[in-house]
Amino acid sequence: MGGEIGAFVEGFPRFMIWSASAGAMVIAASTIYVLLTPWKELALVKEGNASAGVALASAVGGLAIPIASTLASSISLFDLLIWGAIALILQLMVYRLVDLLLGDVPARIEKDEMGAAIVLAGTKLSSAMILAAGLWDPVLQRF
Repeated sequence: MGGEIGAFVEGFPRFMIWSASAGAMVIAASTIYVLLTPWKELALVKEGNASAGVALASAVGGLAIPIASTLASSISLFDLLIWGAIALILQLMVYRLVDLLLGDVPARIEKDEMGAAIVLAGTKLSSAMILAAGLWDPVLQRF
């Protein structure tokens, strides 16, 4: 068997397990986020509220960014799960802080004001990138 095929046979199961674990973490965190938000984004999106769609999409993307960072620099599945959980907890805390600081945003999103959704999306994605950069270890030498 060639080297490429051997590498695939050895690496593919690990890729699937790690990717599925990261995906499950994002799904779990997204579910927690939807349950914690002061407005019901899914219901608003189903009603055609574009602002709620932007807010929800940016929240899910903002949760995925730190997970992608930990997935890229973890040295074991346990490492991914621990740092991923820390990343998601911190990101959910940042989301709550942003929601509190931008207090009138939920009412504005319910009224389908796109400006409020864009500000919310920008802050959530920005915090995700900063958190992801802090979690990423390109040399794989965890602290």
